[in-house]
Amino acid sequence: MNEWITLQFDGGSRGNPGPAGIGVVVRAADNTPLVTLGRFIGTATNNVAEYKALITAMEEALKLGAQKIIIRGDSELIIKQMRGEYRVKHPDMKMLYDEAQALLGEFREHRIEHNLRHKNELADKLANLAMDRRKDVTDADESPIDEPSPRATEKGDQFLCPKCGCAIEVQVPSKIRPHQLKPFVCQCGTKMNPK
Repeated sequence: MNEWITLQFDGGSRGNPGPAGIGVVVRAADNTPLVTLGRFIGTATNNVAEYKALITAMEEALKLGAQKIIIRGDSELIIKQMRGEYRVKHPDMKMLYDEAQALLGEFREHRIEHNLRHKNELADKLANLAMDRRKDVTDADESPIDEPSPRATEKGDQFLCPKCGCAIEVQVPSKIRPHQLKPFVCQCGTKMNPK
């Protein structure tokens, strides 16, 4: 396979260390998902989960016969370590880093890019579903790639549920960065839209 294949990866842990999962998306040059995989990996830290996700993504690409890959992840630490911009000090991380570097050497060409979290949503969903279900998953709805970047909420913002009509009003805005915000979800399971 001579086309550029894009690998998106994400890993997470609830507790750090705690129950952990990985999410992997392998895309063809036209952006079509070829592999979507979420896997529960037991107890691990966030960084270990991120490396395991990267390793799994490269293994899946090799199974497809990929020769040229673009790696995209939202973990600045992992991306900078893989590029050689940060040193890897922890022994457990060093083992995973060495494994990832060895796999990277299997490809003819590669690029490693930092991906903002809202552009890595499908891999994140897969990792979270795997943690929720505690098993492998391959089914997660994909949000449109062109979706606008999330914005910070402000005091007084209102969100309405299009299905049941309930509403919430923001009293205290979140202090996390806008790209890390998740949409409000009603008790009926529907995403709530700003009013």
